[in-house]
Amino acid sequence: MTEGHLHHRSGHHSQVSRRNILGWSAGLGLSAALIPQCALADNPPATNTPNVISPQEALDRLMAGNRRYVSGSRTVIVLSKNERAERLKSQYPIASILACSDSRVIAESAFDQGPGDLFVIRIAGNVADGDGLGSIEYAIKYLGTPLVMVLGHTHCGAVSAAIKVADQKLKLSGNLADLIDEIKPAVEAARTTKPTDLLEAAVIENVRRSVKQLPLRSEPLRAALEAGQIEIVGAIYDLASGEVRLT
Repeated sequence: MTEGHLHHRSGHHSQVSRRNILGWSAGLGLSAALIPQCALADNPPATNTPNVISPQEALDRLMAGNRRYVSGSRTVIVLSKNERAERLKSQYPIASILACSDSRVIAESAFDQGPGDLFVIRIAGNVADGDGLGSIEYAIKYLGTPLVMVLGHTHCGAVSAAIKVADQKLKLSGNLADLIDEIKPAVEAARTTKPTDLLEAAVIENVRRSVKQLPLRSEPLRAALEAGQIEIVGAIYDLASGEVRLT
């Protein structure tokens, strides 16, 4: 895929409700008073962000930032006291990024973006689970992010673990088993192509599967896609070079 071509699939699921958001805040030990009032409104105001851009413009900005990062010309972003205070009032991220939890993958660095530019959801294996979907739905509905990116990476430990579990027929327990089960279909799909490097092929397939699963599992994302409000893309971060390539 080129930078000028955005890819997405559609599907359906239920929308995050006000009750969901309040429930999450209670589970995190937060009070409703700490949640922005716009997040509780049944009918949030029309988008009035100062940086309203198209999905393609958002993608172009990310890829330009990655080129700076790879070339070593990354912008060092240091916020002043006043700038930090200004960010207390609102946030207008240009993209929601579903990334892996791997400690070597820092989206803000890889795309040369600063505080407030990216809304990052990190889940091992960058899988589209319920909490991740809810976070993306929040970013789209209340923060106006025009672009959703699923960001995988080379040498992904979660995908490697899924290959090991499948090959050795290991039995896992707890939530880890559920996580690996989300990745295993990508491993099996990659295996059918008889790749020379199964891990690399499975990493790519896992990203593509998550891109497909996002709108299939979320009605709000599907609706936003159909309305032309957002686009969804997949990408791979190369741990060795720092380069991000679209899938």
